Amino acid sequence: MAEFNTIRTATGTRTAQIDAGLRAHMNKVYGTMSVGMLITALAAWAIAGLSVTTDPSAAAAQMGNGKMLTDLGAALYLSPLRWVVMLAPLAFIFLGWGALLRRAPAAGVQLGFFAFAALIGISLSSIFLVFTSFSIAQTFVVTAISFAGLSLWGYTTKKDISGWGSFLIMGVIGLLVAMVINIFLQSPAMMFAISVIGVLIFAGLTAFYTQEIKNTYVAHAAQGDQDWLDKAAYDGALNLYISFLNMFQFLLMFMGQQE
Repeated sequence: MAEFNTIRTATGTRTAQIDAGLRAHMNKVYGTMSVGMLITALAAWAIAGLSVTTDPSAAAAQMGNGKMLTDLGAALYLSPLRWVVMLAPLAFIFLGWGALLRRAPAAGVQLGFFAFAALIGISLSSIFLVFTSFSIAQTFVVTAISFAGLSLWGYTTKKDISGWGSFLIMGVIGLLVAMVINIFLQSPAMMFAISVIGVLIFAGLTAFYTQEIKNTYVAHAAQGDQDWLDKAAYDGALNLYISFLNMFQFLLMFMGQQE
């Protein structure tokens, strides 16, 4: 009987340790993601401010909505450099992030994530020139509330949603193809459909990634590899960050009020 109680106590202690570790892990994930979002917002706001002017003599170009651009703005939004700015984040994700996870220490992975967040801020800065500040803030709040609810559901649900992953990733690929096609078609109806489908896909990915982060930690916590767990937290933060960001952008497409 004493042995049984000892085993039961040890098991309960181990479970409590895993639960405490999981809470700390998720706090690191959400904390890292939040810092990344702050970096993105500050970078976007700063670049947008440096890209416009109210002095006609200092303007290098003018947008269709009347916004006068500085030399920096003209380079970022009107020259071929805009394609570099747009595609650089994708290149980082597909070519750089995996190598960083494999080769860099946890601190290097964290720094890489924050650099990526700053790069995204530069690529997103044009929204401050196109949409009103109120509609950007309103869309951000709606996105934040939706994201919190979806992530909470993904964390607490007993349903196994691991099967969603491949289906949703295929949806993302289809979405990218549709967006490329619509660059040439310029169809408002197609753009609206892309926005709605995009919100649904990344809503699903938010719940999926949250459950995956939780399950991955529980499966590996006993190994005690803190460096790996730290990297896993930053990888999870990146996945949730991307889901949040895409939900925000797709919502902005049909909620945002243009200048």
